[in-house]
Amino acid sequence: MILSKYKKNLSRITIFLLCFFVFSNQQFAQSGSKSKKDLENKKKRINDEINEINSMLKETKANKRSSLGALVNINLKLEKRQDLINTINAQLSALNKEIKENEVRSQILKDNLEKLKAEYARMILFAQRNQDSYTKLMFVFASSNFNQAYSRLKYFQQYSNFRKKQAGEIINTQTMLLANLNELKAQRHEKNVLLGTEQVEKQNLSKEKGEQEQVLTELQQKEKELKAELEKKKQETIQLQLAIKKLIAEEIKRKIEEAKTKAASDALAAKKAKDKKEAKKVKNTSSEKTTTTSVKVKTEPNIMPELTEETEALSADFANNRGKLPWPVVKGLICESYGEHEHPAIKGFMISNNGVEICANKGAQVRAVFDGEVTGIAISPTGGKLVIIRHGEYLSVYTNLGDVLVKTGQKVTVKQIIGSVLYNEDEGKNSINLQIWKGQKTMDPSGWLYSAR
Repeated sequence: MILSKYKKNLSRITIFLLCFFVFSNQQFAQSGSKSKKDLENKKKRINDEINEINSMLKETKANKRSSLGALVNINLKLEKRQDLINTINAQLSALNKEIKENEVRSQILKDNLEKLKAEYARMILFAQRNQDSYTKLMFVFASSNFNQAYSRLKYFQQYSNFRKKQAGEIINTQTMLLANLNELKAQRHEKNVLLGTEQVEKQNLSKEKGEQEQVLTELQQKEKELKAELEKKKQETIQLQLAIKKLIAEEIKRKIEEAKTKAASDALAAKKAKDKKEAKKVKNTSSEKTTTTSVKVKTEPNIMPELTEETEALSADFANNRGKLPWPVVKGLICESYGEHEHPAIKGFMISNNGVEICANKGAQVRAVFDGEVTGIAISPTGGKLVIIRHGEYLSVYTNLGDVLVKTGQKVTVKQIIGSVLYNEDEGKNSINLQIWKGQKTMDPSGWLYSAR
């Protein structure tokens, strides 16, 4: 009876422990560890981006502290700093959940350990009362037959083995409890570290907001002068877009002319071959007159020419790489988005961007975002040079370049260096403007670049 009772209790405890730890640990390992790793990777990436911005700010402050470039970089850093604080808060939330789950597991293990110890104590007490060898022997000899005597001997053996198993269960439970408590201790330490990091980042955020206010105040004090500069830049930007459109239109026209010339040449060659074939049919007739027919190719103006197999393949490849294209600089951050938006310093002053402005460190090299052919190089109205690379029916445009290392008509490969970024002394900013065109329409480049940068 007693042995049967103990076996039943042991089975219940064992099954409960196995079910609880197998299922809860599996779920925790699959979801918790992945989420924790993702958050840690995100935090590292944001820290790297903040370090990049700090590096750019050092270059800016060495020239002009109260410049548009400084304001752009500070605004960008504030955004990243807030994102970092939000990520730390997400880590804390996930960690608090882990700690709570661990506390529940620890309490369950403590309760089960107490039950196991209590049952083991009752077993020891029972064993002590019946440990006399004479009593055991008399218990066996008092059997009515041989089978009963054998069963009673087996009972003593099973009872001894059960006690050993019970002792093993206690040791295993103690081991699991100790491991759980150590993990809980590590988690609480990690939480304290994160809380300290969060406090430091909040202090940094407050300090950087003060820097932003200072630069903004200094810029707004010369608002009239700044507006004049911005109006000038706005006109230069319009001229730049017109220049790019003109270059693209000229290239389309050139492609159309090339298609017309090729079509006319092919038609003339076909006509000559036909005339030659007909001339062979007519023999011994010297008076036969051969007439030549002029070939006319109808080509509508301002229409894209038919793509060759090579350009069709390139165009298809480019279209399939949305969100996968490498950045035009190895290290950089988008400091001005695509489309129309308000100026960061002058309220109500709207600026428009046909691409994305990517800030980088001084001397940064510019590289092609995809395989293609250089179809245009020109002096930009905003200063510096611009390069246009064709990828089938798509084009990538790189403006604000200093040195250009490629030539018109040259084939380039993805990530090939095509030039370097030109530093803007007036704005205290080192940036490149990247544009993506399809025909004569612009597209948002941020949707094409690899998002994990």
